Amino acid sequence: MGWEILEVGFEPQSVYATVCRVPLTTDTSEEDMSRAIPILLLLVLTTSCTAYKQAGTVSAPIAKVVPHELTAHGDTRVDNYFWLKNRDDPKVVAYLKAENDYYDKVMGHLAPFEEKLFREIVSRIKKNDDKVPYRYRDYYYYRRFEAGKEYEIYCRKQASLDAPEEILLDANELAKGHEFFNISGMRISSGQDILAFAVDTVGRRFYDIRFKNLTTGKMLDDTIPRVTGNVTWAEDGKTLFYSKQHPETLRWYRIFRHELGTDPASDPLVYEEKDDTFSTHVWKTTSRKYISISSVQTLSSEVRILPTTDPTATPTVFLPRERDHEYSIDHLGNSFYVRTNWQAKNFRLMKTTAPEKGKNAWEEVIGNRDDVFIKDFNLFNKHLVVLERRNGLLQLCIRSLVNGKEHYLDFGEPAYVAWPINNLEPKSTTLRYWYSSLTTPGSVYDYEMVTRKKTLRKRDEIIGDFDPKNYATERLEAPARDGRKVPISLVYRKGFEKNGRSPLLINSYGSYGWSWDTHFNSARLSLLDRGFVFAIAHVRGGEELGRWWYEEGKLLNKKNTFNDFIDCAKFLISQGYADPKRVFAHGGSAGGLLIGAVINMQPDLLKGVVAEVPWVDIVTTMLDDSIPLTTSEYDEWGNPNKKKYYDYMLSYSPYDNVKANPYPNILATTSLHDSQVQYWEPAKWIAKLRAKNTNDNLLLLKTNMEAGHGGRTGRMKRHHNTAVRYAFLLYLAGLAEGT
Repeated sequence: MGWEILEVGFEPQSVYATVCRVPLTTDTSEEDMSRAIPILLLLVLTTSCTAYKQAGTVSAPIAKVVPHELTAHGDTRVDNYFWLKNRDDPKVVAYLKAENDYYDKVMGHLAPFEEKLFREIVSRIKKNDDKVPYRYRDYYYYRRFEAGKEYEIYCRKQASLDAPEEILLDANELAKGHEFFNISGMRISSGQDILAFAVDTVGRRFYDIRFKNLTTGKMLDDTIPRVTGNVTWAEDGKTLFYSKQHPETLRWYRIFRHELGTDPASDPLVYEEKDDTFSTHVWKTTSRKYISISSVQTLSSEVRILPTTDPTATPTVFLPRERDHEYSIDHLGNSFYVRTNWQAKNFRLMKTTAPEKGKNAWEEVIGNRDDVFIKDFNLFNKHLVVLERRNGLLQLCIRSLVNGKEHYLDFGEPAYVAWPINNLEPKSTTLRYWYSSLTTPGSVYDYEMVTRKKTLRKRDEIIGDFDPKNYATERLEAPARDGRKVPISLVYRKGFEKNGRSPLLINSYGSYGWSWDTHFNSARLSLLDRGFVFAIAHVRGGEELGRWWYEEGKLLNKKNTFNDFIDCAKFLISQGYADPKRVFAHGGSAGGLLIGAVINMQPDLLKGVVAEVPWVDIVTTMLDDSIPLTTSEYDEWGNPNKKKYYDYMLSYSPYDNVKANPYPNILATTSLHDSQVQYWEPAKWIAKLRAKNTNDNLLLLKTNMEAGHGGRTGRMKRHHNTAVRYAFLLYLAGLAEGT
């Protein structure tokens, strides 16, 4: 499968992001909380679960200590805050609200500055904005925003961009009455007359699939409740395949088939993934000839296929799963193309016309290279486009299927990100790709693969006085303690001097082989313009330098991730990029685990940290196979039911290793309905830190009571959370205005 939607869709969808603890965006956000909590109710609900610790003139909530023993391998841990795990307990909800109330009191003096930052950030966003249309079958599809509205309007025009506009969906109308709203899995039927789409109004990633007749403009009666947003159409115009998650673990484990006009409760089960370390999803090949059902886990994968013209056929296995063999497929013409790590650490590309014969019938198209990681590929009738990663940077290799010649696109910047988008018509000779860097706003290009002509179709317009010439980006390498060189990407406003006087914010992740690429963020200008240096530490655990870079940061090598971050921070300080007393860190989800481990290992390194939906209670979570994502991640972190992994994970688990230390200032954010990292992890973490901390630094927890892992929805509203984060950092750096 490619790295984009292979059918009509409006956003790149990542199954990996859905089934792992990865950040959805670099600017997640939170719902504004109602402050009008009746004092009597708050006192009644919190008296039994919360005491208060005086911090200056404001009292901090102190969670009630209820010792709970957790025993494994003869070792007993005592978790004093285990009781916070019950989101349905009024005392737990009251405690979270008390933490929100404490945040409001402590940071209330920053409210005008937060509002100023919010207005400043959204003022850079173009209010009326159209996305570049792309061709799919007989129509051009596109999205647009209207001033004053938070959500997109999905549109199309038939045959020509001069044709009248058809509005498929106005998400603003559908979102009315919902604090949280997300659309996923928009797919057009083969007849181009039925739209399927999935809606989540809670944030827990349970979607309801709905259908719209595009000829009449009416919604169909068919509604498929509480499933995923992963859907695809057969080629008969009436059959939809979709995946369903387990009600408790949320693992995608079943594929169903729905025929329009029938009762969804009777939809036949097409496939069930019974191995609880695997998740499964469904999609359609570029040729539109096959429905593909992929089962994936950290170290292995398996694909089943069936003809799109015969949706009731029994799926056949393309290649049986094997331990340590990962592969993905696509189909065009008479050939299946296979991206595989079979005898290829950094993957290679194969093809076959006889999948029933297995690997013996595979022909190598692109071989394994030690210095190049094959990330994905895109198929055209006359061209093959391969997305590769070399020296930490993405590259696009164009190969002619007519004469075998190949060439690479030149992007001309030291740090950037580029990938193909919406190439849905294989007969085309034009490659569309998205490009950005730390100084270049998101840009859509069309590249003519025969003439090698590049055309900029659209660059995100940044409202105001933004000029990319005012900013500079660098790519550095920091020496790690074991001799490895860790890439660092950074950006700052020109005029910056390496004199050790500037505040520095370091972002990092380092898990699941997920690479943190260097894209532009207009909100970030509010930090850069106030003197911040922004850096991304490409630590081990990501896949920036290839599969080996990932493997050196997982399982029993996980501490390399934390050591790399510390070594990068010290390197930037030593080179004059940062004031050693004003170094800050930001990490989300598994990146929050990184930050939590770092502040235990070296609590004096950072002035402050922002930990968004941080995964910090790793041992307890990985021992509980009823919690979403646990069983599918044993090959990432280790199975703590085995003592060697239990001991190793326990040695770095942020929550378990909180000690009497002078911790940095911390802002932890979470969401009550988060399906990836449960809210109680940061809640317990802050409670324990507050009990152990030996200084008076801020320890803050802010819980969104209405959202999930991705935080607040809406293109403007989500930046309330950005403003909260930035105000916190600028305040600690001594740069907050009006304070």
